Amino acid sequence: MISGIGHSSFPELRVSSLLWSFYMVSSKDTKYWVPVDDEESVAVAVAAAKGRGGEDNRPLLYRTFKVTGMLLHPYRLLNLARLIIIVQFFIWRIRHRDSDSMVLWWITVVGDFWFGVSWLLNQASKLNPIRRVPNLALLNQHYDPPGGGGGGSSSQLPCVDVFINTVDPVDEPVLCTMNSVLSILATDYPVDRHATYFSDDGGSLVHYEALLETARFAALWTPFCRKHRVEPRAPESYFAAKADAPYAGDAPGEFVDDRRRVRQEYEEFKARVDALFTAIPQRSSEANGRGDAKDGGGGARATYMADGTHWPGTWIEPAENHKKGQHAAIVQVMLHHPGDEPELGTPASSSSPLDLSAVDVRLPMLVYIAREKRPGYDHQKKAGAMNVQLRVSALLSNAPFIINFDGDHYINNSGAFRAAMCFMLDARHGDDTAFVQFPQRFDDVDPTDRYCNHNRVFFDATLLGLNGYQGPSYVGTGCMFRRAALYGADPPRWQPDGGSTSKLLDSPRARFGGSMPFINSLPLAAHQERPPVAPPVDERLAAELADVATCAYEDGTEWGDGVGWVYNIATEDVVTGFRLHRKGWRSMYCAMEPDAFRGTAPVNLTERLYQILRWSGGSLDMFCSRNCPLLAGRRLHAMQRVAYTNMTIYPISAAFIFAYDLLPLMWLSGGEFYIQKPFQTYAMYLFVGIAMMEVSGMVEIKWAGLTLLDWCRNEQFYMIGATGVYPAAVLHSLLRLVGLKGLPFKLTSKPVSASGGAAARERFAELYDVQWAPLLVPTVLVIAVNVAAIGAAAGRAVAFGWSFAQVAGAAAGTRVAAFGWAFAQVAGAAGGLLFNVWVLLLLYPFALGIMGRWSKRPWLLFVLLVAVLVAIASAYVAVLAVLAPAGSVGAFGPGGWPGVGAISISPASWWI
Repeated sequence: MISGIGHSSFPELRVSSLLWSFYMVSSKDTKYWVPVDDEESVAVAVAAAKGRGGEDNRPLLYRTFKVTGMLLHPYRLLNLARLIIIVQFFIWRIRHRDSDSMVLWWITVVGDFWFGVSWLLNQASKLNPIRRVPNLALLNQHYDPPGGGGGGSSSQLPCVDVFINTVDPVDEPVLCTMNSVLSILATDYPVDRHATYFSDDGGSLVHYEALLETARFAALWTPFCRKHRVEPRAPESYFAAKADAPYAGDAPGEFVDDRRRVRQEYEEFKARVDALFTAIPQRSSEANGRGDAKDGGGGARATYMADGTHWPGTWIEPAENHKKGQHAAIVQVMLHHPGDEPELGTPASSSSPLDLSAVDVRLPMLVYIAREKRPGYDHQKKAGAMNVQLRVSALLSNAPFIINFDGDHYINNSGAFRAAMCFMLDARHGDDTAFVQFPQRFDDVDPTDRYCNHNRVFFDATLLGLNGYQGPSYVGTGCMFRRAALYGADPPRWQPDGGSTSKLLDSPRARFGGSMPFINSLPLAAHQERPPVAPPVDERLAAELADVATCAYEDGTEWGDGVGWVYNIATEDVVTGFRLHRKGWRSMYCAMEPDAFRGTAPVNLTERLYQILRWSGGSLDMFCSRNCPLLAGRRLHAMQRVAYTNMTIYPISAAFIFAYDLLPLMWLSGGEFYIQKPFQTYAMYLFVGIAMMEVSGMVEIKWAGLTLLDWCRNEQFYMIGATGVYPAAVLHSLLRLVGLKGLPFKLTSKPVSASGGAAARERFAELYDVQWAPLLVPTVLVIAVNVAAIGAAAGRAVAFGWSFAQVAGAAAGTRVAAFGWAFAQVAGAAGGLLFNVWVLLLLYPFALGIMGRWSKRPWLLFVLLVAVLVAIASAYVAVLAVLAPAGSVGAFGPGGWPGVGAISISPASWWI
């Protein structure tokens, strides 16, 4: 953000500053990204200079960039050429039905065709990558000019409701979740124009009391952030980072002392939060022992709040109406809505360690929610919790925009809310934008990103490609929504009458339930100019809040179908975004520097595989449901349909990949075998197709800003998923198709930070834990088969006395006179070995994962591999010595070496 821009006395200087702000955000991409056209830049400059823009006097709040032609045109040309090669390849194969096994020939033809279609669907979504860069300076100038006290009555920014979700204070460490809340409370957005709704889906008293402690500490942390403008505003991440950023606040002389005092307070805050895990059981045990609590014992061993009353949520020792899956609804306003005008703090004193006399000390609204749980109801996990947040927030702040976070994500760039508003308020497509998706970025991932947690190819290539069509998909967190769109409203461009919420009021009880206060809030949901309003929580409103949080409220309504987040699927995020796109809404992709949000990711192999299983299984469920992209209407852009189809069918490729990975078993059998003849032509097609894909990938790395390691990790983890996880996802979908329950999906446990309460734990300790599970078995089998194949090949070489000259002659493609090898046999052997080595390289991260703590020394894996190969080769030589008499080669001789190089490997279309 450029401070003071709104006060420039010279329009030309203001225009220059505003244009510079565009390039400051995207400076790292100027080499490969250029403005879409000069006219747009002129329009932006004129709008900035005159203080107006667009048809309705709104400014143009973002700049559009495309990939420079020097990269984009070769990229498209390579993909077109490869498509031509693939088509010619299939025509050639159909015309040459020559194989030693027609059954395998047909299997490989079908597999190669599927790979070709998958590659085409994947690449089609990347042919028009678009980057849009928000102009925060112009947004502030137009909607929040300086001089209003940092969020006073002069601010015209729309209100935002923030949803944060968590379930378990152990699996999702409570300190991590409270840091997320603190970063939201301290974010750079008008304090009276955003409210936070904390959903505790486990109904835990630990979360409730930790949130009370967080609200108290926020009274110090939030003013400190405003006074010194620190980043990031999650204290754990802030104090762990190197203090090398330039100072941006207004009191440099006080910064060092203030920082030291706040850090001391934060350490005490952490100690109080950690102590809750022992204080609450101890308090409850004492109260149960005395039997003198305020509302009686009742026989069960209750969990007690600090005021001596029963906790209405989940008890430590489960009891009727107080256990997981069975407890009452709880809605508690912890921080009430602040006033419109700034409230300055007090000078430093014994009770106030910081001088806050020139700082606004107001805190935004904070609400705790634990929805009702009852036996016999499907509570729909995260989607159900967020729909309750949607209704509760409508009765309180009813902001026209909503942004949701997982409990492990925090705001890393406090300008993120304003950046999203640049897209929502823009004069061009703002009114038709349903959501703005930010990329997911993670802390505490191992430096080499062994299990591809960053997923940079998806976030920095695929989503930028979708940004050029109807917009990116919704990925579950770090996303700002338009409330009216979630309610099921049509976008304005598909409403001739212009009424964005008029159709919502048709049969409202059947759609939204019986709460009249909620129904009355619907027309206001689309009014983004509406000033913030938060009614006092009296008994009547409290009863309404509890009612909309009950299980039975959604009975007979459209919640989870046409309203809110979608139910009955593991990937509720993708399907919810698809439902909005299907109605004609757009979405926008917003990547910032520094990253807008950061979170944690599973660094344990088994946890990561369970996460991928949930995503891939949910994707197939989507394709096999009425949310199938192929069934969407005309409002869904054609290329958006292609992209969603690719997102939902990719696990099917696993059936063919797994079969191909096991074909090296033929190394262990005798006889010459070719799947496709003539092999020379077949090998040429494979080589050309693979080479073109790799070159195309290198071009993609350039325009997406990726590294070679990002690309390699994406290739490797796709193979790991295809050999173990995707087959399980296919099985899950088949079970559901025949009416069975399908495989259970495990909640991903989050890693414990090495700092904070677990400082004594080794950094990345979870990376070296081995948690054996059935998902690991297929990949272990693939590794074993390919290692055995290489060992068998080495055994043959030893048994028949290859010399260096013979190996070199084979590599050169000459006929080996001693054994009578033709070119096809040489190419078959070389291709087979190359295939085995390639598979093992792709599965290298998996092999490290199952080594556990030994993987700290990766060279041990190579020593182990050599030892195993020597053992297999020795065993193979021994077997040949027993089965083949001296001077007799027979089926085991080198002339009978099976031509596994003829195994059908599609033109490198494995990776999605």
